[in-house]
Formats: sequence, C-alpha cells, structure tokens
Amino acid sequence: MNTEQARFNMIEQQIRPWDVLDAGILSLLAVVKREDFVPLAYRSMAFFDTEVPLSSPTKDSQHMLAPKVEARLLQELNVRRHERVLEIGAGSGYMAALLSHKARQVVTLEIDPALAKMASDNLKHAAISNVSVVEGDGSKRLPTAGPFDVILLSGSVAAVPPALLNELKVGGRLAAIVGQEPVMCAVLVTRLSDKEFKSVNLFDTVAPRLSGFDEPSRFHF
Repeated sequence: MNTEQARFNMIEQQIRPWDVLDAGILSLLAVVKREDFVPLAYRSMAFFDTEVPLSSPTKDSQHMLAPKVEARLLQELNVRRHERVLEIGAGSGYMAALLSHKARQVVTLEIDPALAKMASDNLKHAAISNVSVVEGDGSKRLPTAGPFDVILLSGSVAAVPPALLNELKVGGRLAAIVGQEPVMCAVLVTRLSDKEFKSVNLFDTVAPRLSGFDEPSRFHF
C-alpha cells in the first residue's frame, strides 16, 4: 500500500466531499498518522471509509469512527488553542491526537483498560504531551475535574446525559452522535447560560455505541 497516496485519497475522496473544507483540519489530517493509531491486524483499513475495529470483533467491541465523521465533528467543534477538551471514548487515541493540535489540553476517558493503555502508548509514540488518558466510565460521575470548553463523545449514545452538559462552560460545545439504529444524527449542543442550551442537528450518520451508556427502556406488551 502506498500510504501517502492512500492518505491523500482519504482526504480528497472521503473527507472534502463531506463538507470538511477547513484548511487547518485538512492539513492536520495529512500530518497526524492515522495508521499509527490502528491495531496492526486492521492497519490495511486505516484509510477506508468505515469504522475500524479496535479489538477482535464482538457485539460490544469498540471501533474508531469513520475518517469523514471524525473530520466533520472536529470541524464543527471549532476548537481553539486556549480551550480545554474532554473526550469520552479514547479508543486508540487518534481523535485525542487530532484534538491535541487544536486545544490547550485534552482529557480523554476510556472505560476499557486495554484500550486506555493502547491510547496512552500511541500518544506517547506520537510525542503528544498535552493529552491525559484517564481510565474511567464517562457515563458516570467523571473522574476528572471540569468544567470544559469542549466535550466530544467518540461514539453514539441513545441520549446525551444531562450530567455531561453540566460539565460545559458557558459558551462551551458538546458533539455527540445520538439515536437508535438505523436513524442517528450528529448533534452540536452549545451552552448559552447556566440553564440554557442550544442544540443543532449536523448530519445523519450511524456509529457504534459507546460502552457504559444507558439504553432507553423498552416496553413489551
């Protein structure tokens, strides 16, 4: 595989057509080596237009989001250099690596100990020093101090927990993929004041579930 040609094709054929036109984001995608954050067994899939498994596939296995989804979420969050970011679902550490180039500090939570170690090792190998990988369940009380300027859920949830919204600063933004298969939507929530939030639907997509987040009750008659 010609890695640089595959990276170029990913950016030009998958990501640009998905309305990711921010020159800074596109340059970042060319610089941060996505293949270095993909498990060796799936490295041939690093630039595919699909989610990439982070372990042997099972019902509850975690995945990297598709490249165009990662890029679009990063663009919509519009992270600025002075901001502090919380990511829920570190996975392999790739999204945290992208965020690290845009933010002052990134805290990324990972419920799976093996993935937390993978993310930490990958970020260290990439010489990224402003990301803290914390092993913990982002659906519960956060094991790290807020508030945050930006929160990103790197996977889908049935609904955004109010507790996470309360971790946003006023003016802060949260991005998540919300809904039930086959209908999900990426949303951007902005905190306007202590009690007021504005939610905008960004684009339709489907993504694997984040571990630990509650599913809605289902009634059977």
